[in-house]
Amino acid sequence: MQTDIDPRNLIGRKAFDRDGNRIGTVDEIYLDDATGAPEWAAIRTGLFSRDAFVPLESSELVKDGTLRVPFDRALIRDAPDFGVGRHLSPEQELQLYRHYGLDVAPAPPFPDHDFGPTPEDSNT
Repeated sequence: MQTDIDPRNLIGRKAFDRDGNRIGTVDEIYLDDATGAPEWAAIRTGLFSRDAFVPLESSELVKDGTLRVPFDRALIRDAPDFGVGRHLSPEQELQLYRHYGLDVAPAPPFPDHDFGPTPEDSNT
């Protein structure tokens, strides 16, 4: 998504899927803990008035002021429901990434350092 967009300006905007089908209205925006960049939109769907989490990656704010997300409406409506108003846990985010078929970068490996001989090495 465009990084120069203020996430507060997304709240209340209508959201559409990749085919132009209306999904609902943006209810909340969730920011990445590390970068502060907008990462997820909670979109209030018409179906039982629940919020569906949608990744903002590759989403765009269209000239008419609507949000277009690159996913199918059925996939969005089947997304795991974690409720809104709370922080998403790493496990919940992982479930959402898997649901949308997005790659999750693996944690960086621990550096391989040689700290010299261990006390056991000197006994041999």
